[in-house]
Amino acid sequence: MSAKQDSTPRRARGRPRDWHDKSEQNTIKSLDRAMEVFEFLSQTGGLPLSALAEETGQSPATVYRILVTLEGRGLVEFEGREQVWHIGPRAFVIGARFLRRTSLVDRARPVMRKLMEDTGETANLGIEKEGAVLFLGQVETNATIRAFFPPGTLSEMHASGIGKALLAHMEDRRMGRVLGDGPLQAFTAQTFTDKAALRDDLARIRAQGYAVDNEEKTDGMRCIAAPVFDMTGEAVAGISVSGPTSRVGLDDIDRLSVPVMNAARDLTRAIGGAVD
Repeated sequence: MSAKQDSTPRRARGRPRDWHDKSEQNTIKSLDRAMEVFEFLSQTGGLPLSALAEETGQSPATVYRILVTLEGRGLVEFEGREQVWHIGPRAFVIGARFLRRTSLVDRARPVMRKLMEDTGETANLGIEKEGAVLFLGQVETNATIRAFFPPGTLSEMHASGIGKALLAHMEDRRMGRVLGDGPLQAFTAQTFTDKAALRDDLARIRAQGYAVDNEEKTDGMRCIAAPVFDMTGEAVAGISVSGPTSRVGLDDIDRLSVPVMNAARDLTRAIGGAVD
């Protein structure tokens, strides 16, 4: 049979026959252990070998081999003076490539710049990633005291302005998966730890169009956020301003919510999303 006559569907290149199968037989255990060490190290300010081995539940010898291998790729680096391992510069390069994969970050930049200029506070962009807020970008204010969420920072959904803005537009089943079965972690006295109370807050957020993190993650800091929608009407990102309570008072929330919601609508239009 000629090639023209063969109508058998062909697999996409790069995908084996059982590519949907994520069972143990299709995972590389040593690579999985290495990624566990790498991800844990990325969440810390640096750790010595013994502490890293203890925290990940692996032997010092195994962790050392992993670190040396990652060091060879520039993904981690060793500080000899303090005998501490840190995340390496190559990790930033790879992360930056992820950011370039989507036009969301590029299109958000001028919107965030304008939002910062209109409000005088730091503007942030984030998405939901595996049950947490992943910050993709930030335009900092020139004010002395300011919020700082560098790209790649993760934050809990229930204690984040962007997180709550996204949760408010999730269907119940997905929201339940994101919040999980266990108790909600408290970060300050203002954090929502009761899920029923959080759901009441999310209903208010959906109705008014913006969310407020009222010192729920960090004492002395407030955040006002609004959702960004794609062409199907799904909330795919959030944009916010963050600042100290000395500048972002309770009386300022209504005033600041307007440019935040305008920025969210502008970014929604810029990515071809659905605007009411």
